[in-house]
Amino acid sequence: MRRRALAMVLKALVAAVALLGLPLAVVLPTSIWQSQQTALDDQVASLAGLIGRPDGDGTFAYTTLSSWAGQDDNARTQIRVSERGHTVYRAGPTITGWTHTASVRTRDGRVLTLTRDASGTLGYMAGACGLVIVGCAVAFGVGTLIALRGSRRIAAPLIYLAAQAEQVGAGQVQVRQAPSGIEEIDLVQEELARSSSRMAGRIAAERQLASDIAHQLRTPLTALSMRIEEISFLSDDPAIGAEAEECLGQIDRLTQVMDDLKNNAYRTRSSARALRLDEVFLQQEREWKTEFAAVGRDLVFVNEAADRLPVATSGSLSQALATLIENALRYGAGTVSVTARCGQTSRSLFIEVSDEGEGVSDELAPEIFRRGVSGHGSTGIGLALAKDLVEADGGRLELTRRRPPVFTISLTALSASLDPNRVMPKGAVVSVGRRARRI
Repeated sequence: MRRRALAMVLKALVAAVALLGLPLAVVLPTSIWQSQQTALDDQVASLAGLIGRPDGDGTFAYTTLSSWAGQDDNARTQIRVSERGHTVYRAGPTITGWTHTASVRTRDGRVLTLTRDASGTLGYMAGACGLVIVGCAVAFGVGTLIALRGSRRIAAPLIYLAAQAEQVGAGQVQVRQAPSGIEEIDLVQEELARSSSRMAGRIAAERQLASDIAHQLRTPLTALSMRIEEISFLSDDPAIGAEAEECLGQIDRLTQVMDDLKNNAYRTRSSARALRLDEVFLQQEREWKTEFAAVGRDLVFVNEAADRLPVATSGSLSQALATLIENALRYGAGTVSVTARCGQTSRSLFIEVSDEGEGVSDELAPEIFRRGVSGHGSTGIGLALAKDLVEADGGRLELTRRRPPVFTISLTALSASLDPNRVMPKGAVVSVGRRARRI
């Protein structure tokens, strides 16, 4: 896209330079030649008045013409007076090569001719052509720089838009991107954001439905199992006892199926992998530093667990962190700190997000992760969705301190010695077009 935009602008620039530069390269030297010729015509007209004027003894005023020809300004000019086809007077050097020539016939029939060397005029014309060429080159260079900057301005939002779509495909259903200022790209970005929000709501609704169904079915199944156990206890018939045991087994299997279905509704661990927290923190810092700087606040990332790798889905963890950071920016105060630290065991890792604000009220704290609950008039979906995403990766999201607030994400971790890039060697890179794959 960037190359196409650049090529299009450069073609327009070449056409503009050609349409303006080529005519100027012809018109400007021509005007210089014409101005010099006009000046010579004026001079020969003024000198023509001397022809036929007698001086004191009645002779022709050739002495005045000789004096004019001897001036420094006229050193490369020849004067010639002709009468009836014959030269009767000549003054000045013989001129060869390119010349300017002007003639005029006097009232007494004589012809006065001035011939001037045009080498100086040719120099001026060459200089004018050089200026035109330099001007066109400068215009082309400036236009190229503007085209490069403009192509980057057009291509960059498209690259960010592709990355946003990739994030949605990777599971980070709520993504953010600053407006680019290009209406068409912003319209696509807004529609993608709306689609991702609808997708997030649909996923949350499906998970909530699965949870509600499992909860509603588990209670009657528990009551049914208790009734069957009571019947088995009260009856002495072995056949009834055997049937009761079979029924209890079927109820247990049905309960397990419901639990599996519920877990499948939440499970996204098929894409969970060992992550490098430094990369996740760097991505979040790039995303939020501009907004924090705009309000004069600081966002600090500290990784005290560099020797451990959390097992999580990259999009889910990034989305959960983004939700906590956004809440700290909107409703908190002071410096926002994101700190990763090791747990008591070698398989645990904690990520804490804190700020220096007033915190969470005692009334709101017990219900803060419940869907639709908000203390600031928002939708109340963000924290609930963040909790679902973390729990889908086998982790926990908790409010570990109310004032000042501290939210803690608990994740399973691997030792850095088990980094997949260390345990398994990288294969060769096979390039197909602009894509590269490892085998």
